[in-house]
Amino acid sequence: MNGGLEVRPIFWDGDTCVILDQRYLPQEEKYIRCSTAEEVIDAIKNMAIRGAPAVGLAGAAAVALGARTLLGASGKDAFFKGLNHFCDVVRKARPTGYNLEWAVEVMRSTAVEHVQDSIEEIVELLRNKAKELIEEDVAINRNIGRWGKTVIPQGARILTYCNAGSLATGGYGTALGVIRAAWEEDRTIQVFACETRPYLQGARLTVYELMKDGIPVVLITDNTAGYLMQKRRIDVIVVGADRIAANGDVANKIGTYTLAVLAKHHGIPFFVAAPRSTIDPRTPKGDSIVIEERPSKEVTSIGKRPIAPKDTRALYIAFDVTPHRYISGIITEVGIIVKPFSKNLKEALFK
Repeated sequence: MNGGLEVRPIFWDGDTCVILDQRYLPQEEKYIRCSTAEEVIDAIKNMAIRGAPAVGLAGAAAVALGARTLLGASGKDAFFKGLNHFCDVVRKARPTGYNLEWAVEVMRSTAVEHVQDSIEEIVELLRNKAKELIEEDVAINRNIGRWGKTVIPQGARILTYCNAGSLATGGYGTALGVIRAAWEEDRTIQVFACETRPYLQGARLTVYELMKDGIPVVLITDNTAGYLMQKRRIDVIVVGADRIAANGDVANKIGTYTLAVLAKHHGIPFFVAAPRSTIDPRTPKGDSIVIEERPSKEVTSIGKRPIAPKDTRALYIAFDVTPHRYISGIITEVGIIVKPFSKNLKEALFK
């Protein structure tokens, strides 16, 4: 995958935002060409694009595309009223991940800072900012990888969960960025990837990425992870994050909490890899994070194929919260944040 960049989840083609439809991976690489904010929002809601950083980048694109429809606004007041409406709609597309809120606020602030410019200039500026955020995200992830590789032992057997690679970001990845950076220096590492039910991001996406890079990976069922820890076949765990509370509690794909508790019991280091844009200083602790629940059909079906009896009642809680006491460190682009998280996360935001 050429360092995790060959397949891009989101990019711009002129005034069109192009999104890789991840619902078809790994069998097909299909792209959605979005010329309106509504099309991007639909892609976010329906999981065509997923992963907190990538969703944030898509949110920025939606704001930029929404602003373009306001070129005919009758004055700045009307333009900013319309822009604020788009920002509010976009930030609600998915509730748990913080990167979406963060990216929308970056776009809003960019417009406000240039209020003296013409509407045409602001619209162009917003498109350029949305493109710039993608490039910045790749650089951020590479820095996460450089810091993260220092916690990966020689010849480590690494467990990862869900997908926190190129497909979940602008490129390179957070948790997979750490693995990629470690692999560049140590060709003896091995990865175990949980399948990540019910959406199978591990099976469909993480394995897909790692195999493209030639990194040894073994796919396991989610309920195999505890057995491997018990048998001392896992040396370190690295996962991504969708929102990090001010005290260090981490919201991530449902099942992360289970792995963290098992890791603590077996004395295995458990690391979270995420950019600072995932840190939400306004949410004091994990209990305050809104947890998304998704349609039950995503549990009772794989793709469009039913796997449970008709009319089965199912519950799909999409995320859980891992308390900070189970986390060994949070790997960011400015360093590895350790306890006390409340103090060190706050300091990291101002580096």
